[in-house]
Amino acid sequence: MATKRIGILTSGGDCPGLNAVIRAVVRSSDKLGWEVVGIKEGFEGLLPPIDHMMLDRQNTAGIMHLGGTMLGTTNRGHFLSKSHPGTGLAPDVIAKARKTMETLHIEGLIVVGGNGSLGTALRLFEAGFPVIGVPKTIDNDLEATAMTFGFDSAVACVADALDRLHTTATSHKRIMVLEVMGRHTGWIALHGGLAGGADVILIPEIPFQLDKIADEVRRRDEMGSRSTMIVVAEGAFPADGRPFRQSFGGREQRLGGIGEFVCYEIGRRTGKESRNCVLGHLQRGGAPTSADRILGTRFGVKAVQLIAEGKFGSMVSYNNNDTEDVPISHAVHRLRTVPVASQIVQSARDVEIIFGD
Repeated sequence: MATKRIGILTSGGDCPGLNAVIRAVVRSSDKLGWEVVGIKEGFEGLLPPIDHMMLDRQNTAGIMHLGGTMLGTTNRGHFLSKSHPGTGLAPDVIAKARKTMETLHIEGLIVVGGNGSLGTALRLFEAGFPVIGVPKTIDNDLEATAMTFGFDSAVACVADALDRLHTTATSHKRIMVLEVMGRHTGWIALHGGLAGGADVILIPEIPFQLDKIADEVRRRDEMGSRSTMIVVAEGAFPADGRPFRQSFGGREQRLGGIGEFVCYEIGRRTGKESRNCVLGHLQRGGAPTSADRILGTRFGVKAVQLIAEGKFGSMVSYNNNDTEDVPISHAVHRLRTVPVASQIVQSARDVEIIFGD
């Protein structure tokens, strides 16, 4: 009987914990007597010339604590849905990818990615590919899972940044604004701000009023506080406005700039010295936390189990401390936002964190 062979690729933005998933897939497969092919540079590695490598216990040893992905990744190329709006993937792209699967004798493909990458995985499944999804995003915004690996590491980065900014802020009696990632949700800002002792947290789910933030700064001054720490999610926006975007080369637009806006406006309203810091891609890099190493490992193990059970078209999910599976179609294009009335938001309010509403 021929040895079963499965494939794995990492797609979209990188994040801490990807190598833990790869390692777990290899070790779980080895236990079953299966071979694992690593597809390099995301989905693009499925196209000629086929970019791949065989993965084994030796070349995946010692990678769990490393950030990024040993296979490489991309959020560009032939598999982006915006390249073929309304039509899914181009027929020739599907045909070439199918030929690669046949050439490499891959009987199951694990796709590790976020919303966009899992959308591509769903289209491949609908085209007959044996696909299993593993959710990956630092934003923690996929509806079908309570947690994604990479999120805890991003939160730890925010908390560490706030610890460092506290000292310089109190030394100079400044307002410090920290802009963090999260796209259209406030999970990173909320958890990072709570962990790092922020005084104000601004998230997309709760449009803010600048005057209320300024009033809080004045109140803190009257109480003798030497600084005010403001965490703002990149997708946050004032009640009378919309999310801020920055243009690059006159074409591409990305979320960003809200931190500088808040810094300027609050400084102008209060007369206090203000500084803005954009944390940016620091949140994606570095070693994963222990929580992300464990979650990534559990996701990798579960993905191999789903292939063994033939449950293609499924995505690994984490709920109630257990790894489960859901149809990929239940996960993509469904944003999991911060519930405004949630217990964690109320806990933040109870320790006198304001949201500007």
